[in-house]
Amino acid sequence: MPDLSLVMLGAGNSSRFEHTVKKQWLRFDDTPLWLYATHNIAQKAQFAKIIIVAHHDELAYMKRFEEEYLYVEGGNSRQESLKNALQHVDTPFVLVSDIARVCISEGLLQRILAQKDFSDIVVPFLHVSDTVVYDETPIARDKVKLIQTPQLSRTDILKSALNTDITYTDDSSAIKAIGGSVSFVEGENHATKLTRIRDLAQIPCKYPPSKDIFVGNGFDVHEFETAKPMMLGGVKIRDDFGFRAHSDGDVAIHALIDALLGAMGAGDVGELFPDHDDRFKNIDSKTLLTQVVTFLTQVGFEIVNCDITIIAQTPKIGDFKREMARTIAAILNIKPIHVNIKATTTEHLGFIGRKEGVGVNATATLKYIDWTHI
Repeated sequence: MPDLSLVMLGAGNSSRFEHTVKKQWLRFDDTPLWLYATHNIAQKAQFAKIIIVAHHDELAYMKRFEEEYLYVEGGNSRQESLKNALQHVDTPFVLVSDIARVCISEGLLQRILAQKDFSDIVVPFLHVSDTVVYDETPIARDKVKLIQTPQLSRTDILKSALNTDITYTDDSSAIKAIGGSVSFVEGENHATKLTRIRDLAQIPCKYPPSKDIFVGNGFDVHEFETAKPMMLGGVKIRDDFGFRAHSDGDVAIHALIDALLGAMGAGDVGELFPDHDDRFKNIDSKTLLTQVVTFLTQVGFEIVNCDITIIAQTPKIGDFKREMARTIAAILNIKPIHVNIKATTTEHLGFIGRKEGVGVNATATLKYIDWTHI
């Protein structure tokens, strides 16, 4: 049994990347960056356990990609996220890396592993070639080290070092602060940390995203309820009766949400917005759709088009279709021509034909955001 666990930190907000897509969700072919970086290290050594630390909003979605890993919710800082992960580490040693360091080579990893029995933590570093000035005073550059990850620690020492209110930017600083021993090994320029968009040019192992198109379908039905406004396709249709539902009951938007989630493989509307959660009581469904669009963009998708078929004996919606298309297009960040609204009846058959409710079928297509043009 290996005596080493791997922790991959990927719970950040990616705020310095300054793009709608979070850096951990850039696709290398069909693989999100966080998973690509994990596979890259996992195939180069044996680990008793591999732990992925994820942002709360992305945790459930990440779990759909690789079931054999353990997924842990991150905290408000790197240090909190690591402490959360360490609660699940029971091996003598732990290797901690940032998912933003994508191209860890086998040579670098072996240099780190070769030193694991000789100190409390092993740290890769780069030498500094340029003149270094601190607070307007030059300092000896041969005494300066640029610290990288992954870093390999004795698990018990690292847990003790992080049991503090002091915030450290890396593991070695925390261990050094409690008197632990640190070994340094030669790092690599290829182990560049992806922080800003311009750093993509320095990532040697990257691949452009797949050009695949992803299709999802959604279907929803709601019965009528009197004395409630009817919202359909984001548009108010009438005042005297609407839809019985936990939210505002916009059956068209609910079907569209399911289509979008289906295309990205993220479950269904009930999983994201359960009807027993008071946060969504009478909520405007456009708000739910906006949240879904934000999420799918952050995890690397953009919307191509959608097609919505409203099945209703009543009300008549012909006069509202163009407004629905414009309203939905604005939320999806696409042109109205790429939002198609159709209407049909059931020729008086079934509950829809009896004017008891409305059904909607929706189809949506997505593609990966092409970061090569960012």
